[in-house]
Amino acid sequence: MAGCRGLLCCCCRWCCCCGERESRTPEELTILGETQEEDDEILPRKDYEKGRRYEVVKWIMVFAIGVSTGLVGLFVDFFVRLFTQLKFHVVQTSVEECSEKGCLALSLLELLGFNLTFVFLASLLVLIEPVAAGSGIPEIKCYLNGVKVPGIVRLRTLACKVLGVLFSVAGGLFVGKEGPMIHSGAVVGAGLPQFQSISLRKIQFNFPYFRSDRDKRDFVSAGAAAGVAAAFGAPIGGTLFSLEEGSSFWNQGLTWKVLFCSMSATFTLNFFRSGIQFGSWGSFQLPGLLNFGEFKCSDSDKKCHLWTAVDLGFFIVMGVIGGLLGATFNCLNKRLAKYRMRNVHPKPKLVRVLESLLVSLMTTVVVFVASMILGECRQISSASQSGNDSFQPQVISEDVNASIKTFFCPNETYNDMATLFFNPQESAILQLFHQDGTFSPITLALFFTLYFLLSCWTYGMSVPSGLFVPSLLCGAAFGRLVANILKSYIGLGHIYSGTFALIGAAAFLGGVVRMTISLTVILIESTNEITYGLPIMITLMVAKWTGDLFNKGIYDIHVGLRGVPLLEWETEVEMDKLRASDIMEPNLTYVYPHTRIQSLVSILRTTVHHAFPVVTENRGNEKEFMKGNQLISNNIKFKKSSILTRAGEQRKRSQSMKSYPSSELRNMCDEHIATEEPAEKEDLLQQMLERRYTPYPNLYPDQSPSEDWTMEERFRPLTFHGLILRSQLVTLLVRGVCYSESQSSASQPRLSYAEMAEDYPRYPDIHDLDLTLLNPRMIVDVTPYMNPSPFTVSPNTHVSQVFNLFRTMGLRHLPVVNAVGEIVGIITRHNLTYEFLQGRLRQHYQTI
Repeated sequence: MAGCRGLLCCCCRWCCCCGERESRTPEELTILGETQEEDDEILPRKDYEKGRRYEVVKWIMVFAIGVSTGLVGLFVDFFVRLFTQLKFHVVQTSVEECSEKGCLALSLLELLGFNLTFVFLASLLVLIEPVAAGSGIPEIKCYLNGVKVPGIVRLRTLACKVLGVLFSVAGGLFVGKEGPMIHSGAVVGAGLPQFQSISLRKIQFNFPYFRSDRDKRDFVSAGAAAGVAAAFGAPIGGTLFSLEEGSSFWNQGLTWKVLFCSMSATFTLNFFRSGIQFGSWGSFQLPGLLNFGEFKCSDSDKKCHLWTAVDLGFFIVMGVIGGLLGATFNCLNKRLAKYRMRNVHPKPKLVRVLESLLVSLMTTVVVFVASMILGECRQISSASQSGNDSFQPQVISEDVNASIKTFFCPNETYNDMATLFFNPQESAILQLFHQDGTFSPITLALFFTLYFLLSCWTYGMSVPSGLFVPSLLCGAAFGRLVANILKSYIGLGHIYSGTFALIGAAAFLGGVVRMTISLTVILIESTNEITYGLPIMITLMVAKWTGDLFNKGIYDIHVGLRGVPLLEWETEVEMDKLRASDIMEPNLTYVYPHTRIQSLVSILRTTVHHAFPVVTENRGNEKEFMKGNQLISNNIKFKKSSILTRAGEQRKRSQSMKSYPSSELRNMCDEHIATEEPAEKEDLLQQMLERRYTPYPNLYPDQSPSEDWTMEERFRPLTFHGLILRSQLVTLLVRGVCYSESQSSASQPRLSYAEMAEDYPRYPDIHDLDLTLLNPRMIVDVTPYMNPSPFTVSPNTHVSQVFNLFRTMGLRHLPVVNAVGEIVGIITRHNLTYEFLQGRLRQHYQTI
């Protein structure tokens, strides 16, 4: 035994045998209980290093996205604050002077001049990039759901969005900057890791990472979460928002990266805002663009409680009312959106600008007239002020007390309506949350009504506009009104008005957007008060359930108006009466493993499909075809080599175990081989196909379907081999990857993955290519580049299973393959939309 060098010796209880290690196959080593040496690695060490480097770069990019999103928020906040302070300072000075001289019309004209100029600039930016209109949340939701909206994540869209929302908010429209921050973060997430932009074509970096849709989708999820975190100072809420409202498909590794990105955005914005506004660099006093302040009862008021168990009943009722108000808001806004689609959008773009100016004009006049006429002069309570100073943080108390407006009111009094209208929306929210007993019920009711109608009219215009802050402000007025009624008319003295204002804001916002988990966490993080968790959660659930009885959330409504095939979380139970064969598309456009260039160009130019099945025909006289045409011969040979049978697989395993020292096993394998050898001449699958189907006409694979074909010719059986993308086919044509009929397919040039993905994410358009240099009779072998094992389903699969597979795996195409490996149809996103499934279900009932 010692003299057997270079031999593998294995001893057992019954025998001892030696043989050269190189002669053993992996199957033999497994049977004999031997394993490879630890030094033998499945992958080279450089692949491991590449994987680690890829992961490190991904973390760096996630951090960069968070920091960049925070800086975008800082830019928007700084200039909105600058323009708003300038406008209100000029107008307030003019109003104070003109109230004595009687020239209030001049003050109104000055306010109109500021607002109309800012709104006009915002509308012009939307004309440059129409996708920048609105909040952008519906579009990002569609993108993360798997639908690519053209131009939604371009650099030009980001510039128009940021500048547009800056002018919209400064122009006095009832819009917020928090929603567009989510869109802006998503654009940063999509563009920053690519290191290229279609708007800046000359700036190109050789950055080989993240050249796939999956990576881009993950970064967009992180950017959207960072936008929420920067807007509300809620990194955990941002992560949950991206999970709940955005991504259709999620993976465990993405969660930690998204949270890290949200934290980076929050603390970047906090760091710079604290340094700029307070000069204390290194401190963190302003966590987000919207700060709710601290909710805390005064130490001198022993009866005060933030909320009690009795209040939960009121909160539930407020949730019901908030759901009804939200459903009403969504219904009115949907009707306005449909009116705009029919009467405004088809007209010249100037009409959209005029509509924005009209809304700005009406909003400015309503704000000015309501503040001058409808406001009441309220007494400034010194006790209230001292109470505020004693229990509120210094920054909040200063903002609340400094934002009081005294228009047309004598000394020691102030105008409560002007205090709400002639302030930035964030300051008005703080007034409703933290001022004690300063607003009359009539003022709150009028303010709520006017704000409700004007914000409903504004959302959906051709300006960048968010809906979070207007909904919060409108709901806060509703909650404060409820608190005033309970205090003054019912005599519940223990009520804390700020809590009811917060619950009202949550109820109305939940009734409009229908979010639950993420919105609960966002509001808790914004208030820094964990004890509000239960009432906020209950209120949001009740508001959502109430609103869902009437219509969908505002974002889902606008997604539906755009006709985007958005997939819900799950299908209805009734849909399980349908199978995959009921919803699939049987009329296929396909390519062959070896296809002529003229056929590929014709297919690509006459269709808009994103992917094509790679198939071979099932013919009864394939041997005759193989003799007459090299192209057909290559396709048939590929089909025969790619079909896996149990007999063929067993033959391979038997041949690899011939040297195993067991005569019984060897004899069994030999007998199996002897009985199966005749089948080598004629494939079992082919025999079965010949018995099932009649021979098909002599058609070349590069011939396109003709209207003269019979149903049998058009829908002849096709063996499925894989899927190939349109972008891959275009890349192969652009780079001249082909071979002539007189050559072997092995002579075709090979492209690496980096070369195939070099043009990502903007591949050339087939209509823009000059393919005159290519010989149309040349052949392209697509098999090295196709996906040979995509997800497939059986024709008898229930629709719920099809839906879950499609959504959770993030698919765009799902082939339907029968029991003998033939593709019988394909399922795309369109086939799984609610409207399409409802139509198929009606057809199913009619045929019963």
